[in-house]
Amino acid sequence: MVVIERIETVLVDLPTIRPHQLSMATMNGQTLMLLHVYCSDGTVGIGEGTTIGGLAYGAESPEGMKLAIDTYFAPCLAGADANRVPALMARLDTAIRDNRFAKCAVETALYDALGKRVGLPVSELLGGRVRDSLPVAWTLASGDTVRDIEEAETMLDKRRHNIFKLKIGKRSVAEDVAHVAAIKKALGDRASVRVDVNMAWSELQANQGLPALADAGCELVEQPVSSAQALMRLKGRFPIAVMADESLTGPRSAMEIASQGGTDVFAIKIEQSGGLRAAQQVAAIADAAHIELYGGTMLEAAVSTMASAHVFSTFRSLQWGTELFGPLLLTEEILVNPLQYQDFELQVPSLPGLGIELDTDRVRHFTRKVN
Repeated sequence: MVVIERIETVLVDLPTIRPHQLSMATMNGQTLMLLHVYCSDGTVGIGEGTTIGGLAYGAESPEGMKLAIDTYFAPCLAGADANRVPALMARLDTAIRDNRFAKCAVETALYDALGKRVGLPVSELLGGRVRDSLPVAWTLASGDTVRDIEEAETMLDKRRHNIFKLKIGKRSVAEDVAHVAAIKKALGDRASVRVDVNMAWSELQANQGLPALADAGCELVEQPVSSAQALMRLKGRFPIAVMADESLTGPRSAMEIASQGGTDVFAIKIEQSGGLRAAQQVAAIADAAHIELYGGTMLEAAVSTMASAHVFSTFRSLQWGTELFGPLLLTEEILVNPLQYQDFELQVPSLPGLGIELDTDRVRHFTRKVN
C-alpha cells in the first residue's frame, strides 16, 4: 500500500503584469498557497490554493488555507492510503466543514500524485477527456478604455485571445456601458465581448444595464447581482446571457439554482465548487438542466489552472469556453516548461498527473519568508 507520508505548504508571492481592477478589489500581485503531498513510493503531488484579492472575494485566503492544511488536514491524512482519493476526500468532508478552496488544493495534489503513480493524466482519472485544448478568454481590467482596446488588439495580433471579458461595476451603469460599447465598437466582429459585474449592481441597476449592454453588442453578463433569486428574475428578460458565478458554491447550490429555473450559464470554478470531482458534479447538474457551461478561474497560477483544464476537458459541452488566463497575468514563470497557449486556446498535456513540473528554484525565490 502507498501511504501519505507528509504534506507541506508554502506561500508564494508573485507580481502581476498590471493592476487587475475588480468591483471589490484591485490586485497588484497574487499569492499562491502551494501544497506538496509526499507519498511512500516517492511520488509527490502538487496542489494550489488561490483567491482573488485575499479575503475580498470570499471567506478563504492563501494564508488561511495554509494554516488549515498544516493544522487540520495534514494530521487527518497522514498514513492514509494515497490511492483512494475519493475516500480521502470523504474523510476530510466528515472531519472538516467547508474550506472548499483548501480541499480543492488537497484533491488536486492527490490526483497529481496518483496520475504520476499509474502513468495517466488527471483528466483520464476523472473519466476521460473529450477535448485536448480549451478556448481561453482574456480579462480586460485596467479600467481605462483606450488601454483596454490596445491590450485587446495586442492579444488578437498574437492569436492568443479573441474572447474578452471586461471587469465593470465600480463606476455608474452609464459609464460602464459606455466603456463596454467603445471596446466592442473598436473590436467589431473580430472578438466576442462579455462583462463581469462581480455582484456590484442592484436589481434595478441590472434592469437598466442589461438591455444597454445587449445593444452595445455584449453577449454575456456574469453575476450582475448578488442573489440567485435576482439572477433568476433577470434570466430571459433581455437578449443577453446571464451567468451565475459567486452564487455557485458547489453541487448543492447548483441543484437549487437549476431546480428553481436556473440561469443561462454556470461559471464553474474548481476551488469554488470544492474540488475537481465536485466541479464535475456541478457540470452534470447544469447539463441535465440545459444550462450552458463556462470554465471559470480564481486567477490561479499554473497548478490550479492546469487542474481546471483537466476537469474542463472532460465536460461534454463547454459552450462558452474558459478564462484560464491566470498564469498570463503573472510576470514570473514558476514551471520548467510554461503552459502552451496558441491559436486562442490552452493545450491540455497528456503527461501523467497534471503534466507540469514546478521550477523549484523559482518557487523558492518567491516563497514568503517565515519570521
